[in-house]
Amino acid sequence: MKFNRKINPHTKPKQNFITKKRLKEDEIDFDKLRSYRLDRVKKELEKNNLEACILFDPVNIRYALDTVNMSVYNMHNLTRYCFVPVNGPVILYEYFNCEKLSEHLNLINEIRPSITWDYFSNGDQSSNQLKKWINEISDLSNSYFKSKKIAIDVINGPAVSSLNKIGIEVVDAKLILEQARVIKSPEELKCMKASLEVAEIGVAKMRNELKAGMTEDELWSILHKTNIEHGGEWIECRILSSGSRTNPWMQESSNKIIQNGEIVSFDTNMVGPYGYCADISRTYVEGNKFSDNQKKLYLMAVEQINHNSRLIKPGMSFKEFTEKSWVLPEEYYGNRYSVMVHGIGLCDEWPAIRYPTDGGERSGIFEKNMTITVESYIGKVGGNEGVKLEQQYLVGQNSLELMSHHPLEDI
Repeated sequence: MKFNRKINPHTKPKQNFITKKRLKEDEIDFDKLRSYRLDRVKKELEKNNLEACILFDPVNIRYALDTVNMSVYNMHNLTRYCFVPVNGPVILYEYFNCEKLSEHLNLINEIRPSITWDYFSNGDQSSNQLKKWINEISDLSNSYFKSKKIAIDVINGPAVSSLNKIGIEVVDAKLILEQARVIKSPEELKCMKASLEVAEIGVAKMRNELKAGMTEDELWSILHKTNIEHGGEWIECRILSSGSRTNPWMQESSNKIIQNGEIVSFDTNMVGPYGYCADISRTYVEGNKFSDNQKKLYLMAVEQINHNSRLIKPGMSFKEFTEKSWVLPEEYYGNRYSVMVHGIGLCDEWPAIRYPTDGGERSGIFEKNMTITVESYIGKVGGNEGVKLEQQYLVGQNSLELMSHHPLEDI
């Protein structure tokens, strides 16, 4: 296994991009998109006998209000959040001096400076800041959630304890938001199409530029560059590997040099334009000449994807799907992927349907206008290589409709 900490000087100059495929923004009715999503959140709150929620997760804030600011930073800092009541004003608590960024969004009734209490931002003043935040939430409760019960998605221990001390019960907002996000509107599907188109430009370039002598990181960077220059946002993981690093799966991209005839597998996990995720997996072989063993692994992965995708239709229970799903041979089972199917939207979403021995979600059903991915990883326990494939689908009227159109390998 060869590694190189420098850019490979023998890499050929990158070719010009193929024509960029942008979905014109005038094709998306953003007022409909935003109203639909906020309404879904409020309906889920009502369904669970809740009057309001506070959201810190940037993806949940994006879903509810379509407001964006330093998403990755705010995934690990409690410095930006929003208050969404069933009845009452929607309030965005914005990062320091950033109030102007969301003034154009008409579903936000008020923008206030956020009150932060984390140690990084406040040091020895953290406890005083927490008291200010608690007073703010108490005031909101007196007006907009008099039940003294609030759904919050991400919060730290001191804040929960302090809320409990003033009689406010905190419940998990994750269920609320996951269920709200599960059924996609026509405008959401347009956004997802745009993201997938960008991912497929990047994936096609990766296939065209794959050659022995380049590093995994060099190959992986092509997708990042394509995403950013087409208005995308970030990539959730760095799952790309080659040769023996493809088995077992889940190894991150490295400075390993790709060798002649090696298999290369990756998972896009790409948050693209409008914040929607394009989540497909592909496997290539350097030089495009599959060995007999590589063909065997690849065709098994295709068989699993095809079998499982043909099963799914509106009204089928997750339990029935699990019972009828493709049976992974015993010698591969120890290396199985974490899920067979998962929801997809702004990121990986509910449900996560696991293999029979792994439990997971069993009580739900597939519904029309859910969007999902169907997954396969095939790599024998103790084997040398593995194949990862994943396709993205819309649950249509009677069956699945393929959303990801970059072709699988013709072997």
